[in-house]
Amino acid sequence: MLILSISLPTPVNFSDSMDKLIADLDRQFSQLNQEWREMLDAIPPGLLYRRPPSNGSSIGELILRSAATVEQTFGGIATNLWDDPFEWTLPETLSTPEKVAEYLREVEATRRRGFELFQSDDDLLKEIMAPAGKTQLQSLLLDTLVRARHYLGSARATFELLRAEGKEQRTNG
Repeated sequence: MLILSISLPTPVNFSDSMDKLIADLDRQFSQLNQEWREMLDAIPPGLLYRRPPSNGSSIGELILRSAATVEQTFGGIATNLWDDPFEWTLPETLSTPEKVAEYLREVEATRRRGFELFQSDDDLLKEIMAPAGKTQLQSLLLDTLVRARHYLGSARATFELLRAEGKEQRTNG
């Protein structure tokens, strides 16, 4: 008789006050924050606001747009103030990696305050009044994730482009 030993994955424990969908969204936003920080740590300070030859946005500007997308959404959810963080996320204001890192910590704190308001997955079905009009909370959060990830992906592509340009200049120089 053959006996198989099967190892089942450890079950994920969710608190009583947080359902699975909320927990998954929380994890995805937290992961996004981690990716911003890792990217910021990987960028040489001289490349933070350097524009690529194609005249697109810099890595720093794209990371800030990604974070600002999250800040605007969760600031709106938590306080019903839907201000675009554009003015306080300018490269002139956040001119160093340290200042950008501080801003990312503030965005994460705002995001956490927003998630504290969710009691169950049912909350995600509620409609709220956002700048674009009445929208379901779940749709708003998913749209925010997509837009923030788009900016982060563009930042990664710009980083690779500038890194390749630097290698080419060293080779030809």
